[in-house]
Amino acid sequence: MSEEIGVGPHPEPWPAGKHLDPELLRGGDRRNVIDRYRYWSVEAIRADLDARRHPFHVAIENWEHDRNIGTVVRTANAFAAAAVHIVGRRRWNRRGAMMTDVYQHIVHHPTVSELAEWAGGEGLPIVGVDNLPGAEPLETAELPERCVLLFGQEGPGLSPEARTAAARVLYISQFGSTRSINAGVAAGIAMHTWIRRWAVPSDGSPVWATGG
Repeated sequence: MSEEIGVGPHPEPWPAGKHLDPELLRGGDRRNVIDRYRYWSVEAIRADLDARRHPFHVAIENWEHDRNIGTVVRTANAFAAAAVHIVGRRRWNRRGAMMTDVYQHIVHHPTVSELAEWAGGEGLPIVGVDNLPGAEPLETAELPERCVLLFGQEGPGLSPEARTAAARVLYISQFGSTRSINAGVAAGIAMHTWIRRWAVPSDGSPVWATGG
């Protein structure tokens, strides 16, 4: 039988601090959060993340209720992305997010053109990720520090509007028989490529160990 996630009720006397949630202290914290955030309120966790989010954004098209969006949100939270932008339908399947959406900024854009207008106003180039003719290999591309990584639907990939809006399109090199990989997996690979370039500590220390 697997061990229960998290920690039980905090022994009394309870520690003081506005960032702590009395209900969690009383009943225990079984959430999937790093130890740094045990017993913290959702609002306190969001505020702490806001102070150190990375300057890249993630956008994904949602014309057909893509179930990968939850995975993309969860991964964006793990890598402290500035925000996740849902393009198309406002409603999306949150099951795969595993409640990480409560800590992550989620922005909705009805159309790709509205996403492009917002990104242009923020000075953020849109980088599409898809295995399209003329795309550059992600492995050797230089990702901008400030950018929007844009992903299409599972199957059709980036829409024609998204391809037009993207300043450039990158593809993930593959070596097997399948033509494409899962959209959620592709998003994770692209985000981690950004992390390796811009966020890995120079001393190689494990960020997850301290939550820093």
